[in-house]
Amino acid sequence: MDRYINNKHKIAYDSLDLAFSLIDLDKKTRYFGTDVPIFHSEIHIIKAIAEHPGIHVGGLADILGVTKGSVSEILKKLERKALVVKEIDNLNLSRYSLSLSEKGKKAHSSHMYYHSILNSMFEDELENASEYELEFLSNFLSSMINKVKSFNENFDE
Repeated sequence: MDRYINNKHKIAYDSLDLAFSLIDLDKKTRYFGTDVPIFHSEIHIIKAIAEHPGIHVGGLADILGVTKGSVSEILKKLERKALVVKEIDNLNLSRYSLSLSEKGKKAHSSHMYYHSILNSMFEDELENASEYELEFLSNFLSSMINKVKSFNENFDE
């Protein structure tokens, strides 16, 4: 019985260690094949622009769930780094259409490669798992994500 409880505690701690390791990995500033450092928030704006060419600031803010002001600030940095091109939208002259420069496209491609390596790590680890084990793990992770989100929203120190 003690071993059973200890295994559950170990799984809880290992899960937290994995989460923190992934957070540390994601927070690290990377160059993504360019000559400029690119921060986490910047590469995710680059990704959103790559997936929605011609998008405008308001559309980006909606997709990312942040304010237009924060998107505008990051876009200024990305323009200075020559990763994003901002042009007046021909359909609405009061807003800008966003696209990636060649350097921005290179950063996006490198970022997607980075994610493919991480995805492969998980796929390799799960290669010999049975359908039951995969379903259990998927359900477990989904349930824990929902519980942690709920805890975060409702926990008041």
